[in-house]
Amino acid sequence: MSGSRRPDADTIARLTLALTRRYGNRVVTSRAVREQHGHTTTWLPNQPPDLVVLPQTTEEVAEIVRLCAAERVPVIPFGTGTSLEGHLNAPFGGVSVDTSLMKRVIAVHQEDLDCVVEPGVTRKELNEHLRATGLFFPIDPGADASIGGMAATRASGTNAVRYGTMKDNVLALTVVTPAGEIVRTGSRARKSSAGYDLTRLFVGSEGTLGIVTEITLKLHGIPEAISAGICSFSSLKEACDAVITTIQSGLPVARIELLDEVQIRAVNAYSKLTLPETPLLLFEFHGTDAGVREQAERFGEIAVEYGGTGFEWTTKAEDRTRLWQARHDAYWASLGLRPGARGVASDVCVPISRLAECLAETKADIERTGLIAPIAGHVGDGNFHVMPLVAMDDPAEVELAEGFMHRLVERAMLMGGTCTGEHGVGQGKMKYLEAEHGGPALEFMRLLKRSIDPDNIMNPGKIVA
Repeated sequence: MSGSRRPDADTIARLTLALTRRYGNRVVTSRAVREQHGHTTTWLPNQPPDLVVLPQTTEEVAEIVRLCAAERVPVIPFGTGTSLEGHLNAPFGGVSVDTSLMKRVIAVHQEDLDCVVEPGVTRKELNEHLRATGLFFPIDPGADASIGGMAATRASGTNAVRYGTMKDNVLALTVVTPAGEIVRTGSRARKSSAGYDLTRLFVGSEGTLGIVTEITLKLHGIPEAISAGICSFSSLKEACDAVITTIQSGLPVARIELLDEVQIRAVNAYSKLTLPETPLLLFEFHGTDAGVREQAERFGEIAVEYGGTGFEWTTKAEDRTRLWQARHDAYWASLGLRPGARGVASDVCVPISRLAECLAETKADIERTGLIAPIAGHVGDGNFHVMPLVAMDDPAEVELAEGFMHRLVERAMLMGGTCTGEHGVGQGKMKYLEAEHGGPALEFMRLLKRSIDPDNIMNPGKIVA
């Protein structure tokens, strides 16, 4: 495939001149900016693009892609740069198409509970825009990611156990294909039997099939009442058993998060909290005043059955915000456990019945290796994250951490799970796709990629080789 070879200097110079003539100072070639757009928050090496372009409209994106396609130059979509598996790297050079200037909330249809936004709108910006409508967008991956990036990576987060993931909340997309064509998938209708489900094809494609330039989203009514709380446990198994019973009993939990004692120690120091340094569940229920009170109390009863202590819950917004902000700051908090080390975040997801077993084996593996590796998870759907803190200048320690990460993924897949619940594949987890899906399914993915992107210019070197 032509796009899997780095363009020569003359080609890049010719393309840079053509783009600069059209977009002026929205074409950037400085090394610092290029490295920011090749930035990856994992341990993969930074692979910057040759230049960065900031379009403002779908039509501009299409023109940029057509110019790149004519020269067979790779195109790497960029949102806010919060992805974790090397999605943004440019291993073959090319053009980073930064959608951060595409910030319009195009339409909000209150009566239909949906909206249309451009890809550069972040989830916090969208919810701020919606505040007066009584509606909100629930997908909450922690970082203030762009909606376009969230669609491209099939993001989820803390609310997924109740509201689903991006694949459940995207109704339609506008996508620029590798040929520079503008394609609209779906409509605002809540269901359709008309043709192939192209929306689901592009949601989660990580920029390898096209660039998302408009997203039609489902919205939800802001709950009348929200209760949130915490409960400590003496072991991860007891905490997981409480989660499993909560889910199986049909309690409509909106969020239920697990932090192990190492993560709690980091959170206490970073967010100035005084939580007991034992495994902790954070939970949240949405509904009516009476409903959330009853649900929280029922959860408390379940927690006590499994040895839960220190059970507290509140409906005060400021108390809830402080708790969840501490959870969302867990990544930065963890870095404080070992200053100077790199945090190497990974995630897996298993059927909820295997969650306790998978966590227990993972914890034992961490202890055997001697790594500092906090655990936090969206355990209501069997998804958890581990972040070893690694001295990258120590080859032996890097090798130790790589071995641990490999065993983590193998363990999850042997238990009927997946190599990634929400971080995505990018570059970092390509090697696991055949084991997870099988050769024929992986070849089918390659066939789709070749059919849509025959010159392999759209984010090459990601998901499938």
